[in-house]
Amino acid sequence: MPIFLPGFETDLFAEFEQMRRQLDRLFGDWGLSSGIRTLAAGGWPAVNVGASPKQVDVYLFAPGLDPAKLDVSIQQNVLTVAGERTTEVPESAQVYRRERFSGTFRRSIVLPEDVDPDKVTAVYRDGVLRITVERRAEVQPRRIEVK
Repeated sequence: MPIFLPGFETDLFAEFEQMRRQLDRLFGDWGLSSGIRTLAAGGWPAVNVGASPKQVDVYLFAPGLDPAKLDVSIQQNVLTVAGERTTEVPESAQVYRRERFSGTFRRSIVLPEDVDPDKVTAVYRDGVLRITVERRAEVQPRRIEVK
């Protein structure tokens, strides 16, 4: 139930929560652990990772990029994607609100131990970068015939 104080026409706690979220976006989540597997709130680009017995698929949702300027690398089962997105705003324009991320980014994803770093494909289409890393053939499940 919202608490209203005289002179306030809104829920005071909702205003504090909104202010907390804005400060988190501005300064990041300093109280949270950081590392290769963590991302501060509001990080970009968003990532989905899925796996099947034959491959691992990584999707980065990153519209407005130049695919030629993306740097995709894999080293010791760590997939790293780096790049930059720029947004053009004329000097004479006054910006009232800017929610679209612009600047450099780097995302690192730890992959399973059984992936083959020599069998990686990356395709950027419709603002989504799909990276497919095949698993090694010797670790894929195989059917054993019973006689």
